[in-house]
Amino acid sequence: MIIWQYSSGALRRFGFRPISAGVQGLGECLMEQGTRLSAPMESARRRRLVGSEIERCIYCRGKSIRREGLRQNKYETIQLWYCKACDRVFTPRRAKGRTYPLKIILESLMLYYRGATREATIKTIRERSGLAVPPRTLSSWIADYRDLTAYARMRDAARAGFLPHRLVRSVRLHHRQVYRYCLHQGKLRALLAMPEHAAYAPVAAYLYDMLSDCPHSLFVTEDRASQGKMPFDLAGAPITAKHNHACRIADLVLQTVTVNKRRHDEIQRFMLLTDSVTVAVEVPIYLTPDDIAALRAIPGFDIPISGDATLTGHIDVLQSRSGPSIRGSAARSMLSRWRSRRRPVST
Repeated sequence: MIIWQYSSGALRRFGFRPISAGVQGLGECLMEQGTRLSAPMESARRRRLVGSEIERCIYCRGKSIRREGLRQNKYETIQLWYCKACDRVFTPRRAKGRTYPLKIILESLMLYYRGATREATIKTIRERSGLAVPPRTLSSWIADYRDLTAYARMRDAARAGFLPHRLVRSVRLHHRQVYRYCLHQGKLRALLAMPEHAAYAPVAAYLYDMLSDCPHSLFVTEDRASQGKMPFDLAGAPITAKHNHACRIADLVLQTVTVNKRRHDEIQRFMLLTDSVTVAVEVPIYLTPDDIAALRAIPGFDIPISGDATLTGHIDVLQSRSGPSIRGSAARSMLSRWRSRRRPVST
């Protein structure tokens, strides 16, 4: 293929056929002799369709909704929706007045809080998306979303001694389905540096052990805790709906997800990199028959689980919050067992 800068009429006389139109009246054409090229690729704006899938109205939560055209922005296309119940036209995006796509904004925040400088963040965004973000714009994003990124106050201390690509360690686990176990080393180190959190030391050892010595053979059995029907009595347990900080983070991140199966992973990734309490995600855990027997031996601790097989599972989000997290005889017993069993069962 050859790029010509002559009129298309002159080129036709030599047997060439134009494939795309000229640029700024110069008659610039992309030609191929003898065979016709494929149709031009779909525009980048058309590919970046935001809000193409939604289940309810964001105002009345009704399900009687339909598509109502598209809104063309500078860098993306947003799907409009109409709700018959409340007679409103809306978009799934609640972040208004933004020139750049919200996805680019959140990716920039995650790069910055992972340890990259402002200049490195801007360079990475330009290489990945082709968008040139001015330094002042990036600084305004960091300031505007400070209330949702509590990690900002500990960023400098937590990343000290870690390169940006080493701050978070991750491993792919093939446990009947693929899990990506991630551990934020900076947050864990900051947590253990506090004297009141000394009891977390065996938990930290376990988290690091799972990165390299996870007993994968235990996780390919049928005994998964999330699939079992355990006879726990929750009748007396108070369940209160709250719209807390985690809900606000999820509400923000879900606006950028266009593939439903990515919703879970994107929320986990943003929380791990930008909040101050999420230490790890998709943590593999297991209870052996010996563990279950030890728990049952603790006075006042009842566990209605069959102790015939090892139970396995994965903690979606592991957080460290202030309060009585590791107290009581049951917790101390489990921590003691983890401390003595530093190396898990080999595969």
